[in-house]
Amino acid sequence: MSVSPSSSAQAAREAVARRLRELRKEAGLTIVQLATACRWHHSKTSRIENAHQTPTTTDIRLWCTAAGAADQAQDLIVQSLNAESMYREWRHQVRAGLKHLQESVAQFYRDTQLFRVYSSTIVPGLLQTEGYAAAVLRTAARFRDLPIDDSDEAARARVERSRVIHEQGHRFVIVLEESVLHCQMADADAMAAQLGNLLSAGALPAVSLGIIPMATPERRQWPEETFQVYDDKLVSVELVSAEVKVTQPSEVALYLKTFEQLRGMAVYGAEARALILRAIEALR
Repeated sequence: MSVSPSSSAQAAREAVARRLRELRKEAGLTIVQLATACRWHHSKTSRIENAHQTPTTTDIRLWCTAAGAADQAQDLIVQSLNAESMYREWRHQVRAGLKHLQESVAQFYRDTQLFRVYSSTIVPGLLQTEGYAAAVLRTAARFRDLPIDDSDEAARARVERSRVIHEQGHRFVIVLEESVLHCQMADADAMAAQLGNLLSAGALPAVSLGIIPMATPERRQWPEETFQVYDDKLVSVELVSAEVKVTQPSEVALYLKTFEQLRGMAVYGAEARALILRAIEALR
């Protein structure tokens, strides 16, 4: 079972709070005494220790100084900043438009050598056609009540970004649940074109495309949240409310273990193509 990414982000915050509480206790200070030394109300100390309030850089420096542990402040500041960067709210990401969001990661894609992608929901962006991508992004724009719907421009930017799949120096290991093939995010023509593109992409030498059949008996791993692993260093997970970035090596390793379990249940080659062709036939 993989760790919920939202739980991972909260756990990182709690680790900072727990260490601050330990420093206070090791210094023999009560909550009120530490608050007095830091010149804030004691309720703020309680909120920070219970991870109900994120401490600022200044808060951490004052806290560590009061507890006689000023030498630990910088490490805790970095840990706190990393915890907050794990959880990025979508409304901040899409503020500049969906097109900007697609373009903002183009260089990151070019710098990545090994992509591992698992999807239990929709066709991953790397394999999306423009028509399918536009339908998906229009749905996202409506759901998020965006003031400007630039989904068509964003779809073109997504397809342009995905040209990395044809460039040398990259490998792509992609695993889809079979249900993804039947999730009709676009009209029949766009869906047929998208499924046809999967057939083409699966034949590329740099791409390993596996599909987990819905009829897989005694699954070793249940369907998980859609996630992508980049070069064994970063996991990106998309939730309803946020995109979570997981970078802690132990958690990345857990996602890699999960990915290998899922990959081991997938079918490839002719068997995978047969599932795609069956989904195309079902559109008629």
